[in-house]
Amino acid sequence: MDSLVTVRSPRLGDVARMAEVHVRCWQETYRGLMSDAVLDDPGFPAARERFWTAALTDRRYRENRTAVAERDGELIGIAMSGPSLDAATARVRHLHLLYVVTAAHGTGTGQALLNAVIDAGEPAALWVADPNPRAQAFYRKHGFLADGAAQTEDGIREIRMIRSPAP
Repeated sequence: MDSLVTVRSPRLGDVARMAEVHVRCWQETYRGLMSDAVLDDPGFPAARERFWTAALTDRRYRENRTAVAERDGELIGIAMSGPSLDAATARVRHLHLLYVVTAAHGTGTGQALLNAVIDAGEPAALWVADPNPRAQAFYRKHGFLADGAAQTEDGIREIRMIRSPAP
């Protein structure tokens, strides 16, 4: 029997584990899409720790919603939403990131994290790697549709997906 996943707000003491999950998920998700030099950079975990410390303490992030998922005391997922940085979607909440370690895919962890940082039916936008059919299917299942916009970020092509307000 699978053990229960707990989704909660992160604490400052979680920063190192959040950074580990962030780096691990990038390595699992983007290997082959992004340079190994970036994914295996020895400074990458420390950079993610600095990011998460700022995200949890800096006033610039005060409007963000952040969540972590744990199972058996192990951090297995992270998510963060906040104001959009994109003028085209300025009036909707933006999913800045949602990562679940590969071993926890298909367990409902992604949905629980999404629900923790974006209210059900709340209009929202996100950028997702293309190709990343699994993630794109996950977001479609939750009402997001590609709107035709594309960009390249960190050497990865991304498409924008939008979820309109619930009727």
